[in-house]
Amino acid sequence: MNFDLSDEQRLLRDTVRDFARAEIAPVAAELDRTKSFPYEIVEKLGGLGLMGIPFPQEYGGGGADTLSYALAVEELARVDSSVCITMAAHTSLGTMPIYLWGTAEQKEEWLPRLCTGERLASFGLTEPEAGSDAGNVHTHAKLADGEWVVDGAKQFITNAGTDISGCVTITAVTGEADGRKEISNIIVPKGTPGYEIGEAYRKMGWNASDTRPLAFDDCKVPEGNLLGRRGEGFKNFLHILDGGRIGVAAMGVGLAQGALDEAIAYAKERRAFGKAISKYQSIQAKIADLSAQIEAARLLTYKAALQKDAKESFTLTAAQAKLITGRLAVRATEEAVQIHGGYGFIEEYPVCRFYRDAKILTIGEGTDEVQQMVIARQLGC
Repeated sequence: MNFDLSDEQRLLRDTVRDFARAEIAPVAAELDRTKSFPYEIVEKLGGLGLMGIPFPQEYGGGGADTLSYALAVEELARVDSSVCITMAAHTSLGTMPIYLWGTAEQKEEWLPRLCTGERLASFGLTEPEAGSDAGNVHTHAKLADGEWVVDGAKQFITNAGTDISGCVTITAVTGEADGRKEISNIIVPKGTPGYEIGEAYRKMGWNASDTRPLAFDDCKVPEGNLLGRRGEGFKNFLHILDGGRIGVAAMGVGLAQGALDEAIAYAKERRAFGKAISKYQSIQAKIADLSAQIEAARLLTYKAALQKDAKESFTLTAAQAKLITGRLAVRATEEAVQIHGGYGFIEEYPVCRFYRDAKILTIGEGTDEVQQMVIARQLGC
C-alpha cells in the first residue's frame, strides 16, 4: 500500500491548511465564545470546492477520492473542530446517502446545491431510544395516498437548523418483514409542515456547529422521497457510518496534531528556571510520544481511506482508526493543556477549546464501546 500523496493531494492539503490558518484561526475563538454558526466560512469552503470533495464534478463536486477528503478534514480539525464537523457531517453523512442511493431526479434536485455548500444536508439516525442500539428506531413512516406520513423524533443532529439547511435524510420504520422492523431512508426537506427543528443544544464543545433535536408530527413528504430501496435503510446507514468513521478519524488526527502544534510553540516560548521548558526532558517525552502516536494514527486513517478507494473491505480499519484517534485526541489535548500549565485553563489559548472539543470524538459516529464491538466481530469473535 502506497502512502505517498499525489501532487493533487498535496496541493489540496496545502490549500486547506493555508485557508484554515488564514481564514478560520483568527475567528475560531470568537465563534466558539458566541456560539455563532460560521456562515461566511462555509460559503468560502463552498467556493473552494471543499463542501463536495468526493462527489462527481458533474454535480459541482471535486471529483476527488476518500484520501483527499480525509486530508481536508484533518487540516480543518487542526485549527477548529466546529468548522470541520460542519463540513464533514454535511459531506459524509448528509450528502453521501443521496449520492449513493438517490434516483437521478433526487441527485439532480439536491447534489448541485449540496456540493457547492449553497445548502447543507443532515442525517437523522440517533433517537432518544436509539443511540448505540441504532436499529431500535421508533420513528415511523406510513405510506398513504402517495405520501409518506412521518411521526417520531431524532436527536443530536448536525446542520439541520441553520439558515442554509436543505434537507435531512432520516431512518424510519416503514413496516415489518419476517417479524423484524423494516427500516427505510426518507428525505425530508426543511420547511416541510410537521417537521419541527428544536432549539440548539448547550454543548461542552463544537460550540460553533449546529446540533439540534428534530421532531416529526404528521409530516408528509412525497412517496418519491424514499431514498434507496424500501427496507434497506439499516444496511445503508451502516455503510454510511463506516465511511463516516474515516472522516471522524481524520478529525481526531487533525485535532491531536493541532494540540501538539500549540504545545510545541508554547514550550519553545515559555521559560522556567532559566530556560525554555522545551529543553526539559519531561516535556520532550510528552511531545515525542504524541508525535509518534499521531503519525501512527494518521497512517491507519489513510489506510482506511485507501481501502475504501480501492473498493476493498474497510469496516475493520475504519473502526480501528476511529477508536484510537478519538482516544488520542483526548490524550493529546490533555497533554497540551498540561504543558501550557495554568494558561491551558484559560480560553485565550486554543488548547482550552481543543480540550473541550476532543471528548465527543470518543462518542460520535459510534462510541468507543461500539467500535470495540465492530472490531471484535470483524475478527470473528
